[in-house]
Amino acid sequence: MNRDALLVELHALPERVAGITDTAVATVDGLLVAATGEHVQPETLAALAAAMLGLAQRAAHEVGKGEGAFRETVTRCDSGYIAVYSVGDEALLVVLADRDLNLARLHLEARGAIDRISHILFGEPQPTR
Repeated sequence: MNRDALLVELHALPERVAGITDTAVATVDGLLVAATGEHVQPETLAALAAAMLGLAQRAAHEVGKGEGAFRETVTRCDSGYIAVYSVGDEALLVVLADRDLNLARLHLEARGAIDRISHILFGEPQPTR
């Protein structure tokens, strides 16, 4: 894994999408791989992303929507957003943003970022779901 390339990608996402304050890549079991931003402890963000993954998977399964793999979950709060995206089966992209975020733009830009992050982490793009 090229940590510098990963950090470049994490720094580029807020440049493409206004409102993003923090980004991180974590393993699905909550270990921090890399992070940018200063609003949240990165290790805490990684652990929370793994917990959000687990909750989203359980909810999807319970309502009959869990046949496929996890793709993304977004939590909207009074002051912003928390978005967690799957990067293959082993990693997560986490994005924190303020309330002025254009969520559709984030989803659009995140797809390309996920492909590039997957290439950095795994050496080849993982299947997009």
